[in-house]
Amino acid sequence: MRRPNILVVMADQLAPHWTGAYGHPVAKTPHMDALAARGMRFDAAYCNSPLCAPSRFAFMSGQLISRIAAYDNASEFRASVPTFAHYLKALGYRTCLSGKMHFVGPDQKHGFQERVTTDIYPADFAWTPDWEAPDERIDKWYHNMQTVKESGEAVATFQTDYDDEVEFAARRWLIDRGRDRAAGDEAPFLLVASFIHPHDPYVAKPEWWNFYADGEIPMPEFTLAPEEQDPFSRRVMDGIEASHVPLSEEEVRRARRAYLANVSYFDSKVGAMVKALEDTGELDNTIVVVTADHGDMLGERGLWYKMNFFEHSARVPLIMAGPGVVPGTTANACSLLDLLPTFVEIGGGDETLLGEPIDGRSLMPLARGQADPLDEAIGEYCAEMTPYPVFMIRRGPLKYIHCDPDPPQLFDLSCDPLETRNLAGDPAYAEVAADFASETAQRWNSEQLRKDVIATQKSRRALHAAMEAGAGEAWDYNPPRDATQEYVRNHMDWTVAAARYRYPPLKENDR
Repeated sequence: MRRPNILVVMADQLAPHWTGAYGHPVAKTPHMDALAARGMRFDAAYCNSPLCAPSRFAFMSGQLISRIAAYDNASEFRASVPTFAHYLKALGYRTCLSGKMHFVGPDQKHGFQERVTTDIYPADFAWTPDWEAPDERIDKWYHNMQTVKESGEAVATFQTDYDDEVEFAARRWLIDRGRDRAAGDEAPFLLVASFIHPHDPYVAKPEWWNFYADGEIPMPEFTLAPEEQDPFSRRVMDGIEASHVPLSEEEVRRARRAYLANVSYFDSKVGAMVKALEDTGELDNTIVVVTADHGDMLGERGLWYKMNFFEHSARVPLIMAGPGVVPGTTANACSLLDLLPTFVEIGGGDETLLGEPIDGRSLMPLARGQADPLDEAIGEYCAEMTPYPVFMIRRGPLKYIHCDPDPPQLFDLSCDPLETRNLAGDPAYAEVAADFASETAQRWNSEQLRKDVIATQKSRRALHAAMEAGAGEAWDYNPPRDATQEYVRNHMDWTVAAARYRYPPLKENDR
């Protein structure tokens, strides 16, 4: 029996709460719903850092961001860090990335044999924050409330242009694998199709905007005024200008409607990928994984976007379906770190393949419906709007959040899913809070990590200034293309080319 293919369909900034698969009463996500119905839905899956690039680097490497110095959206993802793409290629898989992975640095493939689109964001050090001035905004690229105020519909945006390209390139690559299979190539494949939606700006195509009506859009369930926020949340509010730029109810509703519309738009991309597997006869031999790099607060707690460890920001959807995966749900806490060892197990490898220690575990036991003693997710945030690292431990129903200058936070999600009550000072939880505090101090050296982060920030800002002055070449990925070998050219027999491109191929008695 052939080893299963792996297809990862990744969203950007998709909170699981906003999908039908996770029970949203309005969201129209039939393709994710169908995968969840025939596969495993992970109900406590987390990102390891609630920001695009760090989360993705942890996802690719199976390592915490503090281990690989992947602190923020301008941290280099070092070429020396092994990824699941390296390991799967070593196991004989054909590997491809279509879409966003926010790689920063000169290595823009990180083990993928092929990359069929450019990225949507810059690959250099321009977005480096400054922890020595944590309250300063970087206005050229930083989120603000104008994004919410401009929510609505449009025929096209740079994001829809990008995602439509990602879909086309990914589908064509999958069809090519069907052509290869018809020609006798039995190698399994790994494809990561990574889309930018439903990431802000909250602007949707009219056909998706019209999936919903204003009257059915739920408003935030729990909000706090700026003066009621914990110190870190207040810094984030100040950073995104939510502290002093008021939003009307209509503006909030419009942003949430556009977000829902773009969730449905992303879901259509999931459907397109699954359809390509069906068209090539590979669906039954492919494990499909749907996930995201982090979530979006969308006004919950008065916060927007991500950059915190509250549920709407830190949770991600994680759905697996395919051979060996049983239908069901699991409440065990897990994280994106766990996908590297999961993929290695699917590919037939084990820990002897690994070139560096990893921080995750395989999720295949849970996917097979077996018991897993681990019920834990670890998070680290070392980016904007904080002068110190922020740490999260989710274990069982409890979540603990620590940042050196701020009061600790402890939530019991089993009875308080909206995280309305900080139990860190509750006498009934005193022993638990003390244990988490002790574990945090043992697990991390916050002061040293802060020094390391600041050192890399200074280095990267100096390098960026030099690059802006003309030192070196741009790192933005430019997909190779040789038009002289495409479609029909003079050096080809057009009937041979037609036979190669036709899928499924003609059978001998049809010729």
